[in-house]
Amino acid sequence: MAKKEKKSFQISSFSILFIILIILGIITMLLNGQGFAPQTVDGTTIDHVVGAKFSDIIMAPFQGFQEAIEISIFILVLGGFLNIVTQTGALEAGIQTVVKKLKGNEITIIPILMTLFSIGGTAYGMAEETIPFYALLSITMVAAGFDTVVASGTVLLGAGSGVLGSTINPFATGVAMDALRGVGITPNTGLILAIGFVIWGVTTAFSIFVVMSYAKKLKQDKGSTILSLQEQEDMQKNFVEGKDTDIEFTGKHKAVLTIFGFCFLIMIISLIPWGDFGVTFFDGWTSFLTGNSFGEWYFADLAMWFFIVSIIVAVIAGYSEQETIDNFIDGTKDMISVVLIIVVARGVSVLMTQTHLDLLILDKAAGILSGLSPVLFVIGSYILYLGLSFLIPSTSGLAVVSMPVMGGLAQQLGLSPEVMTMIFVAACGLVNLVTPTSGVVMGGLNIAKVNYPTWIKFMRKPLIVIAILNIIILVAAMLIVS
Repeated sequence: MAKKEKKSFQISSFSILFIILIILGIITMLLNGQGFAPQTVDGTTIDHVVGAKFSDIIMAPFQGFQEAIEISIFILVLGGFLNIVTQTGALEAGIQTVVKKLKGNEITIIPILMTLFSIGGTAYGMAEETIPFYALLSITMVAAGFDTVVASGTVLLGAGSGVLGSTINPFATGVAMDALRGVGITPNTGLILAIGFVIWGVTTAFSIFVVMSYAKKLKQDKGSTILSLQEQEDMQKNFVEGKDTDIEFTGKHKAVLTIFGFCFLIMIISLIPWGDFGVTFFDGWTSFLTGNSFGEWYFADLAMWFFIVSIIVAVIAGYSEQETIDNFIDGTKDMISVVLIIVVARGVSVLMTQTHLDLLILDKAAGILSGLSPVLFVIGSYILYLGLSFLIPSTSGLAVVSMPVMGGLAQQLGLSPEVMTMIFVAACGLVNLVTPTSGVVMGGLNIAKVNYPTWIKFMRKPLIVIAILNIIILVAAMLIVS
């Protein structure tokens, strides 16, 4: 008898997240009662003690759901919206038209889109907002002869490179600078922008090179894909099978795609924090729809915006009331797994906040770093933030917790708190390209049908190179300005 072929072991995103949750819970239980230096937040001194109860671990996913309720509803509505648009055939027809026009030059899509995503990342921390693009670009890239790893890389590395090199991003550099001011340190904004711009440009250029190099290999040899056989089957099933290869691009399709594009344009405009940039143009008159002006929108506003546009698309497509409801519900079903992954990932973050394990690590590491040379201080701080970013995937949350300690330590040692700000931003951005505790990473990969181990395989070498490039820039900056 022929030997049965062994199936390669693939662990699911859910299992990875639950394993992390349990391990971190056990660690905090073992450290139960361990205290550390008080922390000052907004002028209030707080004493912390590490520790978790068994019930904290059990309830973490539920509390994660409470924390992530807005984005969860948004993603469900997004699924309904995308399915209504998909059923019109407009997306397929539009993508086929673009691919035909780019025949032989399909790869040019990659640097254009990655640059746009990167601008969104450096300007306003584009992250969760990229989730809608995973499905759309998976269809586009597969149709262009690539695979879903190219689609995932275009979105995740594109926006991630921007966040990693944040310049005016209010959720990273903005919050970090506010945290420094809270402890009496006035940061040099121009210096932070300059360092951020260099890191952004270098990282984005390298990331584009990585994705394009892999895409070129695929064009030359389809067998060079790093997707497993099961992932390739999933890719065929979700993004190829049942797709008409020759759809006429009708006037109705053009109308639907116009509304589709307008919907995403409003999403982007509404999420940019215009007030932080001194722009008041959107104040007041744009609040008629949800009660919040553009620049103040969040996922609750977006959910209802996509819901309204879903109805408009259904009317243009000529759907009956029952067809509209059925298509919308079918779309939400496709997003249930994404929502649950985000919920569990958020639960990990909630557990860390409740147990103060993150603050214990920060307190102990700050003591070790105080005796190092500037070069080793930068490297050590960068490594510290890699660990903290794993525990706290929220960039703004990590800034509030850590920058008063680390920025204050840098200034006390005669080093630059501005460079420390960019150490935080760069390390946090690097981890958020791959961390399983990020709902964006796990949710986006789930939509693209790329297993987490496959993404890690793709990112192993690029991560090391990006880290080395970041550290070189940051060490040079620290030596120059301190």
